[in-house]
Amino acid sequence: MKTKNTAVQAATPAMTSDNLAGHITPAGGNVFADLGFEPAEAAALFEQSQKAIAKKLAIKAQLMDTLATWMVTEKLTQAKAATVLGISRPRVSDVIRHKNGNFTVDALIDMVVRTGQTVQISV
Repeated sequence: MKTKNTAVQAATPAMTSDNLAGHITPAGGNVFADLGFEPAEAAALFEQSQKAIAKKLAIKAQLMDTLATWMVTEKLTQAKAATVLGISRPRVSDVIRHKNGNFTVDALIDMVVRTGQTVQISV
């Protein structure tokens, strides 16, 4: 006796522009207000997040400055620095140009350590 397999289709709707999220917080906008927090709380959360972002960017800038100074002091080309740092030459250029969105703090610390320097963190 032969059995017949019947395909069962899932009852999930096709993804269309009608059922996608309809709101995007603009750059510089307050995502906390958009999420429905009370105005005072949204403002406080936004300010707190901006301070945290500024601190992280300052840390990245300091690490990038350290790497750029090391290159100048050692008279290294970007290609030579790339070899020591374990990254590509274009990534060295990104470090020098402070393209901090391309790097994590952890990656920058790793690069500084590869130069033979010690990174100290204080809280």
